[in-house]
Amino acid sequence: MFTVNVFDQVATIVMRSPPVNALSEAWVADFLRIIDELAERQDWKVLHVRSDEKAFCAGADLKEMRARFDASDGPNRTYAYVATIQRLFARIETLPQVTLAEIGGAALGGGFELALACDLRIAAAEAKVGLPEVKLGLIPGAGGTQRLTWLVGRGLANRMILTAETVDGMTAERLGIVQWCYAKSELAPRAADIARRIAALPRAALAAAKLCVAAAGEPGRGGFADELEATYRLQTDPETRQRVRAFLDGARF
Repeated sequence: MFTVNVFDQVATIVMRSPPVNALSEAWVADFLRIIDELAERQDWKVLHVRSDEKAFCAGADLKEMRARFDASDGPNRTYAYVATIQRLFARIETLPQVTLAEIGGAALGGGFELALACDLRIAAAEAKVGLPEVKLGLIPGAGGTQRLTWLVGRGLANRMILTAETVDGMTAERLGIVQWCYAKSELAPRAADIARRIAALPRAALAAAKLCVAAAGEPGRGGFADELEATYRLQTDPETRQRVRAFLDGARF
């Protein structure tokens, strides 16, 4: 279902579960295992999530969805399944490393929620992203209502979720849903270049900056105290001290 490669401080997870990388129970469990294993390693700064299929990730496994729906304990089984997906996406979101989703094709429902759990998103102009669950009388319950609102605000989240709208990569970039958009033919090298550029930056500074940005999104809390604490800690970080000293001595970055 996945291949994992760590090279030059970039951990790349390639989803390869044909035809559309559907979120089966085994798929979610395997992804969680991979994240837990990577978290034990210190040889990467960036997590790059991409697909080997035509779709990035097109949502729930329909066979399993039918089985849960038809089961007498279906609501309980669905609750447990979605809770596991929430746990996976929260795990990705709270990694200290920077996470990048490369969206080359359809990212719908849970697939889009996976991309929303990442710090950064780059999409092909031809890609399709959206949360169409209300068409079925459901909601995007694996974090979609929350993370899309945090990302683009209540008005646009209402537009996307309450109308079940699907947009292409170019529109997603214009709306602020993804940070970069390129033609499909350019997507992979562009995403790899972004991952490499981030991986060249200091680990401690990346983790601290990510933590402070996350604090800004918490209701009723600013991240100013977090910034002060991070600034203090970084003064004693060896890589920070080396880079600052080099900058003060005239080096350019």
